Amino acid sequence: MTTRIFVQDSFDAAHWLPKVPADHKCHRLHGHTYHVRLEIAGEVDSATGWVIDYAEVKAKWEAVKALLDHQSLNDLPVLGENPTCERLASWILWRLKPDLAGLARIEIRETEHCGVVLDCL
Repeated sequence: MTTRIFVQDSFDAAHWLPKVPADHKCHRLHGHTYHVRLEIAGEVDSATGWVIDYAEVKAKWEAVKALLDHQSLNDLPVLGENPTCERLASWILWRLKPDLAGLARIEIRETEHCGVVLDCL
């Protein structure tokens, strides 16, 4: 039976969206506290009793988070052209997928009420 575990964290970053109209509030520099939830899917190992060690997921996430936290997302290659939440989720997938087998879902909230969900399987 496939089981999903999750790890949640947050980071702070600034951005502006150059592709929206100049009078749109997101066209100007602003910041968010992004809330990230990573879900890993897999079988529960009979020896360990878990899908994956939370510490392993956290360590891999911390390496990616270090590139984002207190940064301008517009300064990151690939994202800089138009760093939307959707592109941020895809970028995180691109960074994590090679080293995190079973990455099934990435959820990012840029506000309490708005965000994106990326199904990775």
